[in-house]
Amino acid sequence: MSSKYVQVYNTLKKQIESGEYAIGEEFPSEGELQSRFQVSRDTVRKSLGMLENQGYIRKSRGRVAVVMERGEGNFPFAEILSFKELNTQLKRKTETEVENLEILSDPELIFRLFEDDEEKEIYDLVRVRRIGGERVIIDHDYFKRSIVKNLPLRACRESVYEYLEGEAGLKIGYAAKEIVVEEATDQDRRYLDLKQYGLVVVVRSYTYTRDNRLFQYTESRHRPDQFRFVEIAQRKK
Repeated sequence: MSSKYVQVYNTLKKQIESGEYAIGEEFPSEGELQSRFQVSRDTVRKSLGMLENQGYIRKSRGRVAVVMERGEGNFPFAEILSFKELNTQLKRKTETEVENLEILSDPELIFRLFEDDEEKEIYDLVRVRRIGGERVIIDHDYFKRSIVKNLPLRACRESVYEYLEGEAGLKIGYAAKEIVVEEATDQDRRYLDLKQYGLVVVVRSYTYTRDNRLFQYTESRHRPDQFRFVEIAQRKK
C-alpha cells in the first residue's frame, strides 16, 4: 500500500492528464485538498511538491498553484511507452523519419547486443524524432527476427509497439534501462539539430516479452535540452 501523499499525487496527476484541470487553470488550495482527501496539510504539500517536480503545476509563494503545460523532455523511465503513446500523453506535435530499416545477419553484432549465439537475423531500425520541427532524438532499435518475424515500414513510421501488440500479438513485459551522458558522435551531428551541444543523453533499453524473452535492444540518443528525467522515490521503513 503506497503512502497517502503518493495516493493523493496519483489521483491529482490522473485528473490533470485527463483534462479535468486545464492548462493555466488555478489548482485547488491546500485547504481544499486537505478537506477533499481527508489528509493532513503536510500530506497535501508533499503531493503538490511531487506534482511540481514532475512539471504538472507551478507554485508561487502566497498564491495557489497553476496547472502547467508539461515540458517536452520528460522521459518515463519507469514505464514502457512507445514514442506515440508518450506524445499523446504530453499533447505535443511530433514527426518520425525512418532513416534505415534492414535485416542483418552479423553473428558478432547479434551476440554483442543480445548475447545469443543461436539468433540468425535481426531487424536494424533507425528513426529520427522531430519535436517542434527540430530533430532532437535518434532511436536505434534492434529486434530479434525469431520473435519479431515481420516489421512493416508503416509500423515504423507510426508505432512499432502498437503493431507488435495489436497485429502481431506480442505480449511486451518489462525493460531494463540505463541513462548515460556521452559525447556526440558523427551520426548524432548528422541526424540531430545539436546547436551548441557537444553531449547527448543516451538511454539504453533491453526489452523482454512477458515470458522473459529478450526481443529488443534500443539506444535512444537525445539532445540534452530536450531530456528531463523525473522519478518518484520512497524511503522504505
